[in-house]
Amino acid sequence: MLQALGTRPGLFHRALRLYLTMVLTRYGVREWLSATAVAALAAMVLLWLGWWWGLIPVAVVWLSVLWFFRDPIRRISSSDDARIMLCPADGKISAIETVDHHEAVGGPATVIRIFLSVLDVHINRSPAAGEVVSVRHTSGAFHDARTPQSATENESNLIVLKLDDGQTIGVRQIAGKIARRIVCRLKVGDRVDAGQRFGMIKFGSSTELILGNRTEVALHVAVGQRVKAGLTVLATIAPLDPEPVTTTAASPTQAINS
Repeated sequence: MLQALGTRPGLFHRALRLYLTMVLTRYGVREWLSATAVAALAAMVLLWLGWWWGLIPVAVVWLSVLWFFRDPIRRISSSDDARIMLCPADGKISAIETVDHHEAVGGPATVIRIFLSVLDVHINRSPAAGEVVSVRHTSGAFHDARTPQSATENESNLIVLKLDDGQTIGVRQIAGKIARRIVCRLKVGDRVDAGQRFGMIKFGSSTELILGNRTEVALHVAVGQRVKAGLTVLATIAPLDPEPVTTTAASPTQAINS
């Protein structure tokens, strides 16, 4: 067997590396433990009946559930550059839009939307370091995440982060037709690091990164591009300039009275 593996070292090493860097997310403990229990029970019944062939579909379904809740270990960039905005989700860039006003930033904004298929990793990560100033869940419909109305009508969860320079950015988790449960472990006052896990959306969805247009936003991705959470840099933003300080010269009378 070792000799056979030795003939294809590239495949063996890739499989070994995948195994060593793959764990199951704690956000899906209930689902993957339940799937394991059901699969084990079904396997015992099939073995007792002597239906060996039935183990194949049971194994396929069980492995599919585990695969969905995978949480690959990633080496997040340790850059101290607060201008870098990391991707909050795995998937494909489905839209890049400019809006006149967005509640996350209190003004005009650039919205980068990522579509997650059932085959993508569904863990959400923080795009930058900052403090959580708002978490708001909005009930809604469950349109297919690939349709335009899903962005405005579907159930969603908006997280607003305040960066160290004072400006705010938003991350919005959007449910889909199959995805019916949004998981977010953040609360107001929490401090997050760039690339830190904070939740997931189960079984297909979208995630948005909202950047204010009060400063220059340089995009590094395009519609249709594949991206990975915590690894792909979506944009670079300029630091927020401090408010200008105005001083008023005192009148002679004021100067004398003081």
